[in-house]
Amino acid sequence: MAASLLRRAAAGRGRCPSLAESLRRLVSSEAAPEQALPRPLPEMPPFEHRPSPYAGMGGAEILEKRKKFLGPSLFYYYQKPLNIVEGKMQYLYDEQGKRYLDCFGGIVTVSCGHCHPDIVKAVQEQTKLLQHTTTIYLHHAIVEFAEALASKMPGNLKVVYFVNSGTEANELAMLMARLYSGNLGMVALRNGYHGGSAGTIGLTGLQTWKYPIPQGEIHHVMNPDPYRGAFGSDAAAYAREVEEHINFGSSGRVGGFIAETFQGVGGTVELAPGYLKSVYDTVRKAGGVCIADEVQSGFGRTGSNYWGFQTQDVIPDIVTMAKGIGNGLPLGAVVTTPEIASVMAQKIQFNTFGGNPVCSAGGLAVLKVLDKEKRQAHCADVGVHLVERLKSLQQKHEIIGDVRGRGLMLGVELVTDRTEKTPAKAETALLFEKLKDLGVLVGKGGLHSNVFRIKPPMCFSKDDADFLVDAMDYAMSGF
Repeated sequence: MAASLLRRAAAGRGRCPSLAESLRRLVSSEAAPEQALPRPLPEMPPFEHRPSPYAGMGGAEILEKRKKFLGPSLFYYYQKPLNIVEGKMQYLYDEQGKRYLDCFGGIVTVSCGHCHPDIVKAVQEQTKLLQHTTTIYLHHAIVEFAEALASKMPGNLKVVYFVNSGTEANELAMLMARLYSGNLGMVALRNGYHGGSAGTIGLTGLQTWKYPIPQGEIHHVMNPDPYRGAFGSDAAAYAREVEEHINFGSSGRVGGFIAETFQGVGGTVELAPGYLKSVYDTVRKAGGVCIADEVQSGFGRTGSNYWGFQTQDVIPDIVTMAKGIGNGLPLGAVVTTPEIASVMAQKIQFNTFGGNPVCSAGGLAVLKVLDKEKRQAHCADVGVHLVERLKSLQQKHEIIGDVRGRGLMLGVELVTDRTEKTPAKAETALLFEKLKDLGVLVGKGGLHSNVFRIKPPMCFSKDDADFLVDAMDYAMSGF
């Protein structure tokens, strides 16, 4: 009957188009009487914090002034960038007071939580007394922080140099390696990221971050990537390639080797198990020193260990760190052995702001918070739960090619074809926007920006993890 009415209505479409459309829906409902109800939006966990009213400059005006007064290399997330005006623990608030779950922690920088009260208190108290001197005078804050940091290091890693960023830390580490070894050649991994200065751009193995300038005696070897690497998880095969590269591509002597155990910018790639132990042996036989870049993976974030390199059962000669060390303060450090540190005494080595009293007080407060709140164990517990949920989501959505990482340093790689592992670039960009609209802020990484980087403040809870996965599930429906 409905089909007959539809044909009659179609014949008189010009007179009554609404009737025709209504009947089409009727026919459709007869053919499929049970239509799915709209899915409810995932709900963000409750949180007892009321953001302060914002009366400052609006996002549109800020964007215009950025374009006018700041460097054109600056980029921003989202088609319409967010104006973030307040943060509290694992949450951020925009100018309208909308709350977002921060799953990226200021690019893996906010370790303890936004505006953690203990850290705010330490910074405020030191600021009232003395904001700055340099190391030409004595001050208790720098030595207290250095002693506490050295206590977290294994082996003979006991001498600390404070700097202002991860880039500075890696620059200093490379200088130390070359001076101590007497060799110039540095070995780094493809897909690694170590900074944006002229020197560390050379170490970096991602073309998206490299300008066409001389690299300066840098050798990039194959990346031991269990998901995309040529040898899968075969660490021995990758290690042999390093040995061959030194034998055939260098004088046989190198200054040092640098690697992140968990490649951050490269898309949260954990190196093949056992890789660093073999490579460290090879590099040391070639006269080089071994540098662990812990700028993103340090301070218990991986859950299983305090430092990323410990997951590979090695002790480096030099360790670099930044980001989470200060919970957002401009702070970095290089920790090495007394023997390597001694070469820096040949000349004056000085950093005006390295060991600034305010940053030192804040850094010490970070270490105390991580211990007091047992954040390493918390990362392990929440991380296991989150990985389980993400792997279940992977079974449901073909677009998820890989789930990887440990603790609260995780990556979700999106592909259009699981067999070919084709990067889902456009789809990732679309899902990125959808998650933001749902109140979830994640990072992006990898050469093709097709990896969601999940590295939230370490106070991130299981309820937060569930909301994140539910939001991803909601956003991916239909892909």
